[in-house]
Amino acid sequence: MEQPVLQAKDLYFSYDGKVNALDGVSLDIHAGERIAVLGPNGAGKSTFFLCLNGVLTPARGEIVLDGRPVDKKGRKRLCERAGIVFQNADDQIIASTVAAEVSFGPMNLRLPKDEVARRVDHALDYMDLQAFRARPPHELSGGEKKRVTIADILAMESEVILFDEPAASLDPAGEERLEGVLGRLSAGGRTLVISTHDMDFAFRWATRAVVFAGGKIIADGAPETVFRDAETLRRAHLKPPMLLGVFELLRARGLAPADAACPASVEGLAALLDGAEPPACGR
Repeated sequence: MEQPVLQAKDLYFSYDGKVNALDGVSLDIHAGERIAVLGPNGAGKSTFFLCLNGVLTPARGEIVLDGRPVDKKGRKRLCERAGIVFQNADDQIIASTVAAEVSFGPMNLRLPKDEVARRVDHALDYMDLQAFRARPPHELSGGEKKRVTIADILAMESEVILFDEPAASLDPAGEERLEGVLGRLSAGGRTLVISTHDMDFAFRWATRAVVFAGGKIIADGAPETVFRDAETLRRAHLKPPMLLGVFELLRARGLAPADAACPASVEGLAALLDGAEPPACGR
């Protein structure tokens, strides 16, 4: 297997010196993966993301980037390579215009002005924000602000992007648009790690599911495998995705192949049913 692009090794972190928000967390992230990070509030997901991005420094353990442990001198490189999109866009946006906001990161890298301009234009085009470039971010809607925060990270050209509950506060149209952006980013080779409480989204989108509970990782595997583990769901207070429940009902009634894996989407389920052998008479 290829070397992970980003690794967390035995991370411990506490905000008060008494209770561990992270309690020995280890995870290997490989290039191109789509990872859904699941678990209840307070499980350690956001703290884990902040450690991966270099915003927080773990009390113990280390972050490894491209096989090299990240020390204080390597923190800048980590921030460049692993960008984070915060749950609340207002926690991330600091500039007076959209263009100034998106240019902030590249300018801090001390890139030439023409390179900064190129990155900003690319990010604004990618997120369909050119018409907003002179607008103050505080005048934008929640969904538009979310697009600005993603453009921030695109302008940094981060290889790994961490999304902390990116669909929070978005309406259905905003969620659909976000999922389209995630699809394009993944198709373009970005490594995406997303914390979410939406089990249906996690099931259809992720290639890997990682479950947190009590500051620990309690499950890590293919989404269907994780969602079929009743003990994991109980410990993390999760519910299985609706599609998996429907599939099990169909299979129990002989309407879906007994040996098939559950498709990740409604469209996949429809295709499976269209190609399935009809049940035997009297079954």
